[in-house]
Amino acid sequence: FPSSEDILEASLETIADKIAQLCKSRSSRWANEKAIELKAAANRNPFEKTLYQSHILSLSIFINIILQYKEHLSKLETEIDALAKEVEEYNIIKSIPGIGEKIAATIISEIGEIDRFNNPKKLVAFAGIDPSVFESGKFTATKNRITKRGSSRLRHALYMAVRCAIRDCRKKKTTDEVIPRNKKMREFYDKKRKEGKPFKVA
Repeated sequence: FPSSEDILEASLETIADKIAQLCKSRSSRWANEKAIELKAAANRNPFEKTLYQSHILSLSIFINIILQYKEHLSKLETEIDALAKEVEEYNIIKSIPGIGEKIAATIISEIGEIDRFNNPKKLVAFAGIDPSVFESGKFTATKNRITKRGSSRLRHALYMAVRCAIRDCRKKKTTDEVIPRNKKMREFYDKKRKEGKPFKVA
């Protein structure tokens, strides 16, 4: 649907189906909401018809390029998953509640050979999640940010792993009982929040 005219002519169901087809990780409800937003935007557009056919052609080419990139990325993800399964540490890391295939593969690829870290503190420093130390004369800071040195991808993967771990999930489909994916981590997180720590700090 390269123009507002095309969007207005198409039915809401057709647009929602196409969005759902291209965004498979999203729900059908989300696709319907986006279709409604598109219809509303097309109605607001003062230029219902595109003045230049060259704009339509350019847009079509850019859309095809994006779809091709998505296809290539999907193939790469499949290859990464296949290679990761051959690594022994992959299943160990994935056994931690909250860590899925992508996060486990990212952690392994960013750490590389674990033997190069002869101390846990060195691995923490490599991830950049160790607190910075600020001292000047007799002054010592009481609030220190993390250093953010080392691998930003590893740091992001660990952050996402924690977010997934503390998230609630339903124990059984038949009941409404909700429990955290990683109980110990959620307890620690709740403790830090009660101490007054902001969400990201906790």
